[in-house]
Amino acid sequence: MQAPTTTRARRKAERPAEILDAAFEEFVRNGYAATRLEDVAQLAGVTKGTIYFYFDTKERVFEEMIRRNSQPICDELTAFIATLDGRYVDRLRTLIAFLYRRIVEDRVARETMRSLIAEGRRFPDLVDRHSAEVIQPFVERLRELLVAGIAAGEFRDTPALKFAEIILSPMMLLNVWGMLYDDRRQIDVKDFIDVHLDLLLNGLAIQVAP
Repeated sequence: MQAPTTTRARRKAERPAEILDAAFEEFVRNGYAATRLEDVAQLAGVTKGTIYFYFDTKERVFEEMIRRNSQPICDELTAFIATLDGRYVDRLRTLIAFLYRRIVEDRVARETMRSLIAEGRRFPDLVDRHSAEVIQPFVERLRELLVAGIAAGEFRDTPALKFAEIILSPMMLLNVWGMLYDDRRQIDVKDFIDVHLDLLLNGLAIQVAP
């Protein structure tokens, strides 16, 4: 049987994560301005005072929630990149599919981006940090893959090296589309990805002289 002291210590260690999970649900449901910490506390099964023990303000709760939800994506990206092999066109195809799963189809990632867009003017430093710690690593991995594909003779030398962000743009469009229309104007994600890959891979293809 686990000792009561050990159980209490474990529960205390888990409590910040539970609070942030509850905060995520409240921020998604109500938006930042309308979210009340007492509602977060009730959902997390703690007192409002307990939240203040770990986070001194609602702003701090929001910032830590965004950071906690964003970091695993970068860790997964780094690990996933290391598994890629074979032709660079296949690596790019596989990486794009991975990014759609993590940026568009994953609820936590999608709603975290929604929160950042909605509250960006209130939290400009947080948006900048998210860009530096999440978006730019995505862009750099894509740029590195393009450079390697060009060196291997699979891709043409492309201006996309200067603005690799453009490869992520359709994913951002799909996120914004969902924010605007919700379920009213659904897009078939699989077909959307196929179109994105068709445009991307044909745009990178080396032109053969007639």
